[in-house]
Amino acid sequence: MSLVGNLEDLGLGEILQIVSLSRRSGVLALQSRGREARVIFRSGQVIRATSSTFQQNLGEVLIQQGVIDLGILKRALSIQADEGYTQLLGVIMVERFGVSADAIESVVREQIENVVYSLFAWAEGTFEFELQEVGDGDNARLDPVQFMLKQGLNPQYLAMEGSRIIDEQRHRGEGDDEQGTPHDESVDFAFDLLQEPSADAPAAPPQTPDAPPLNVQAQPEGSPVPAAAAAAPASAGEGRPLVLVDDDPATLAVLNSLLAEQGYRVEAMERGEDALIRVDSLYRDGVRPTVLVDLIMPRMDGTGILGGLELMELVRNNFPELPLLGLSDFENEEAQRKMRGLGIPLLMKPLKSEVEESLDLFAPRLLAALESLASGEEAGFTSVNIGDELRLEMGEEPALYAPQLHQSTGISQLRGMLEELNNPQLGGGIILLVLRFAAEFVNRAVVLLVKKDSVQGLGQFGLQDRDGRADSRVRNLTIPRGEPSLFSEVLETRFPVKGGVDASVWTHYFLEQLGGGRPAEYFVGPIVSEGKVVAVLYGDNLPEDKPIDDTDSLEIFLCQAGIAMEKALLQRRLQEQGRGEM
Repeated sequence: MSLVGNLEDLGLGEILQIVSLSRRSGVLALQSRGREARVIFRSGQVIRATSSTFQQNLGEVLIQQGVIDLGILKRALSIQADEGYTQLLGVIMVERFGVSADAIESVVREQIENVVYSLFAWAEGTFEFELQEVGDGDNARLDPVQFMLKQGLNPQYLAMEGSRIIDEQRHRGEGDDEQGTPHDESVDFAFDLLQEPSADAPAAPPQTPDAPPLNVQAQPEGSPVPAAAAAAPASAGEGRPLVLVDDDPATLAVLNSLLAEQGYRVEAMERGEDALIRVDSLYRDGVRPTVLVDLIMPRMDGTGILGGLELMELVRNNFPELPLLGLSDFENEEAQRKMRGLGIPLLMKPLKSEVEESLDLFAPRLLAALESLASGEEAGFTSVNIGDELRLEMGEEPALYAPQLHQSTGISQLRGMLEELNNPQLGGGIILLVLRFAAEFVNRAVVLLVKKDSVQGLGQFGLQDRDGRADSRVRNLTIPRGEPSLFSEVLETRFPVKGGVDASVWTHYFLEQLGGGRPAEYFVGPIVSEGKVVAVLYGDNLPEDKPIDDTDSLEIFLCQAGIAMEKALLQRRLQEQGRGEM
């Protein structure tokens, strides 16, 4: 999961909640008015923080507070350097100089909180969260003044407390974000909390008596409800609460209206990260919404086509008792298998371009599925697949809708996909549509960006994901443009290729990164924009040993995708030019 954006659109509190709920490890980098900051996470917990607005290091703070003296600090740093930075400085101080671990932890915890709270005053700027493993040794070498805590800080706590402090500042007229940290003592440095949490470690920092519960996990049935949740009403308004998530604005509007008319209090969201934050907020207020999610939408990092599955997994893991229902306008066997394992039913829906005209047929089935979900009927949790029946009533052949059959996709479906492609609100979703349409032809596919010297992976669907790192493997894929590979002919001619695998080293490397195996046939199609190949689509039918059926419609779609990119680029240039003339 890589999140990139502006602090004006997604605040620090929301970012902290997303990382906390997803339990990811990585680095959050922030920039604002020439200032830079980094917050490092391990398994969703904050373990380190730095900011360019502070100069004093933690060693100085420990000396000022009487925890250590200058001699201990110098000797500990010397030992760390002599031993090749194999240990964090805090471990050396505790084990070799008898420094109190509790005293170090107290200072480190306080200073991490101070730095993170100061970042809430950054009202504008950019952020980027990059998913990565956090290693102890590497960080010790990068910054020798490091310390260790038994457990990282809970981002939920930091988000709530940071927001409270900023609100209090604003009420006092101290909201200028040039003020830096909201605390009187503002010191910054690198400091780590890199030890894995112990089994008996507390779940979060101490809370004030009136603070909301930090634990976002569901309470076991029959267990006491936290005071803050018990005090909240069952819902903040009339109607049954429901969070609806669909990246298509037209579909979202139609379903929102339908469900509101049926007595639901709908929270409609286009992005998975917004929905996750809203579900968490409702849950904390004692509201237990039904969550209705479109399966085929961008992931939170903008890659891949199964962002709905990503969101449903996060909701199921963090709020296991909330009713969940998935929607999809085409089948994906791997995703449906994972959903069955999570106990989440899937309801097939019409194409986005046909949702309004098919609403009379689709609405009763959607409402019946929600009622089944609310009543806990077992049948509702195995499979709620009305796709074939719906399409028969619409006068269509079910085979046109089932990607597993891999028949040539009809012109009517191509027309619907082209209408979506020409949607002016599509923005950066062109690659998502390409992957989505490719699923009608092949078992698995990868989109790669074409750069000056290389071809680099961007997104995928259908790859075996036993270790949960298929997306990461694709994003780390790099094939040199100047070396022979299965992409060479397409890059040279700008025409699609369908054939057998060649024996080149880079073709072998590419297939190994996808999980190994040798497909009976592969397809590579170019996306051409402004006369250049800007991206390529690779697809095959592994693990099945069979050729690829007719791809004429897919080739037409790729051609139109390139034209759509040109339009989007031209529109962006015109907007930038218009802003420059203002």
